[in-house]
Amino acid sequence: MEHAVQVENARKFIEYLESKTTAMAEAEYRNPVSQYTCPERLSREQALLFSHYPLHIGFSCEIPEPGDFKTDDFSGVPILLVRGEDGKANAFLNVCRHRGAPVAEGCGKGQRRFTCPYHAWVYGADGALEYIPGEDGFEALDRSTHGLRPLPVQEKYGMIWVKTEPGDDFEIDDSLQGVERDLATYGFEGFHHFETGVLRPKMNWKLVIDTFLESYHIKVLHHRSIAPLIESNVATFEDFGINHRGIYVRKNFDELLARPENEWNILPYTTMVYVLFPNTVLVVQQEQIETWRVYPDGDDPNASKMHVSLYTPNAPKTESATRHWRNNMDLLMKVVNEEDFPLGEKMQFGFHSLAQDHLTFGRNEPALAHFHSALDRVLAEGIAAE
Repeated sequence: MEHAVQVENARKFIEYLESKTTAMAEAEYRNPVSQYTCPERLSREQALLFSHYPLHIGFSCEIPEPGDFKTDDFSGVPILLVRGEDGKANAFLNVCRHRGAPVAEGCGKGQRRFTCPYHAWVYGADGALEYIPGEDGFEALDRSTHGLRPLPVQEKYGMIWVKTEPGDDFEIDDSLQGVERDLATYGFEGFHHFETGVLRPKMNWKLVIDTFLESYHIKVLHHRSIAPLIESNVATFEDFGINHRGIYVRKNFDELLARPENEWNILPYTTMVYVLFPNTVLVVQQEQIETWRVYPDGDDPNASKMHVSLYTPNAPKTESATRHWRNNMDLLMKVVNEEDFPLGEKMQFGFHSLAQDHLTFGRNEPALAHFHSALDRVLAEGIAAE
């Protein structure tokens, strides 16, 4: 984050902590309960959000060398991401052009070729069809038109985005709408991928993201875990078009004020939470990065699935370092698995009762209102254009 932006947010925190207040929206926001329970709403979201928008699929460090690859089908589309011989990230539909079997599973390193497990058709890291066993049975087939089907992909700021439908290339900054100014300063290109976990809570995918969008609940729900570290109900907020950034202040913030303003670095004293539209929560902390890539789980509005990834500034080189990052990963998973998601699942269950027809987001919860209003606006525009 640029220094001027850090100073601006630090000054806000000085004001908020002194006056016991926080960033405020102009008004309360009512969000219909049906947005978390309605199958038709979910169908629109899947058709318009997860098919048409670039989706964050990982960091560059996950495929650092030519032939390194990872597969991903959480969007409902089988994707193969692979580093080409030219050093560029390639994305393909992970579908053999012969009979449709996946040509890769999981992730790996140095894979120059991908062989279909059904009939052993062979594809290069550039997607080209290189070999067909029993080729005399396919005399009329044009290899040049039967490579793996490419997907639009862009790698920037140490991150990788993919569109799940074949088509024209895109410029990710058009979707980031200003948040790229922050991303460009963090040096994600040099980070190391420590681990990715998979979670499948019985709650709507948007309710999962809601979990990260306010600090109002920290003192109560997280009193045994992170409440001693982070101030409750104190945050700054800034929107970047359909994206946004919320910053939560840590209880050691006073240490920053002992330094001259030109030396202020707020990272050790805050937790920064970005929503990269439509479905990625990016958490930037002093020593680590987390991404929560959240998707609906099939056609059930009451179920979600996500990849939870932890990235570290360097690869751990000692048992002590590995143990440190393991403890950090275990802590973040424990907080959501034992505190956030069990309660969220009960909330999801309660949504189907007649207790209420809307949720009320307070003025002190501007990120929630922004996220849901952005979703509504995009869906309305998309439906109107159909």
